[in-house]
Amino acid sequence: MSIDLSKMPKLGFGLMRLPEKDGEIDIEHVKKMVDKYMQMDMNYFDTAYVYHGGKSEVAAREALVKRYPRDSFMIATKLPAWEIKQASDVDRIFNEQCERAGVDYFDLYLLHSVEDGSNYDTYEKYDCFNWGMKMKEEGRIRHLGFSYHGSPELLVQILDKHPEIEFVQIQLNYLDRSNPVVRSEELYNILHERNIPIIVMEPIRGGMLANLAPELEEKMKTARPDKSIASWALRFVGTLPGVMTILSGMSNEEQMDDNISTFTDFEPLSSEEMKIVDEVTDEILRIPQIGCTACKYCTPGCPMKISIPDVFRTINTLRRYPDDWRSKNFYSGVVSRGGRASDCIGCGQCEGVCPQHLPIIELMKEAADILD
Repeated sequence: MSIDLSKMPKLGFGLMRLPEKDGEIDIEHVKKMVDKYMQMDMNYFDTAYVYHGGKSEVAAREALVKRYPRDSFMIATKLPAWEIKQASDVDRIFNEQCERAGVDYFDLYLLHSVEDGSNYDTYEKYDCFNWGMKMKEEGRIRHLGFSYHGSPELLVQILDKHPEIEFVQIQLNYLDRSNPVVRSEELYNILHERNIPIIVMEPIRGGMLANLAPELEEKMKTARPDKSIASWALRFVGTLPGVMTILSGMSNEEQMDDNISTFTDFEPLSSEEMKIVDEVTDEILRIPQIGCTACKYCTPGCPMKISIPDVFRTINTLRRYPDDWRSKNFYSGVVSRGGRASDCIGCGQCEGVCPQHLPIIELMKEAADILD
């Protein structure tokens, strides 16, 4: 069964950055967001075993599955290689996901964060591609794919070896086009040339492309005063042919409203707007930034309870606005809830799960020198 592209909404609801209250997912808030999204005839929800410390799939059950007919929405989740220690773990994790989400099947199922090295090796070691096809034959998975953070060379190798793959999810945004680590333009070209449907993650780069330097925002606002800064990033990705669905990890109704507005009567970027995006990209890249997307994969396993993404957010702000006292105040709040940058013991747990392949240990040393 191939994916019916006509049934896939252009905007997907990513359940990785859900609103929280008192340290827990705010289910009532999520329900309101789900209702608003569904009312616009949009119905694709993306979660994962590890999101929100394992609670994202449960939130999907409470806010979506229990409240809407099963055939009215599509839900996707992911198998985490780093949680597989023996062959039986694959079925165990899948069954746990079904229970958490309250479903008998997943519409789309992904091998999570396929990349060069241990993750891809684990999926091959435990025959996860063939396992996925078996689950598809049994009706427990409708469509099989993977999310990808590896090299273009490995992507070609995997697609040649596994023609059964129906879609691939990649990080793609205007800033990462030429990123030597992400190499998203190369990944996009490989998939588009093979006519493999693309799901895009991090189109706004963890929110970074929704909040630019004032002079860059002014450039965009002068050209299109009716469009938000975030909408430029979403429209850039939506303009590219072959993109099936664009995920946005929406955290509040304001973001939801803005994104829905962007994809209602969607307007591709014009050639003049594309030139502005290129100019903005060049300006951003002149100030080196830590390429953290705040996915928070690194935080649950940190033995020192350091909110690593917030530390990097502080450093990035200081690099751009070195005299802004608010950055130090923000960092004080981060420390009040967890460890300091200087508390890092260099264990490397964070580097092992970072999809951006950041040298976190070295970056934390830099942060400690600046902030502590």
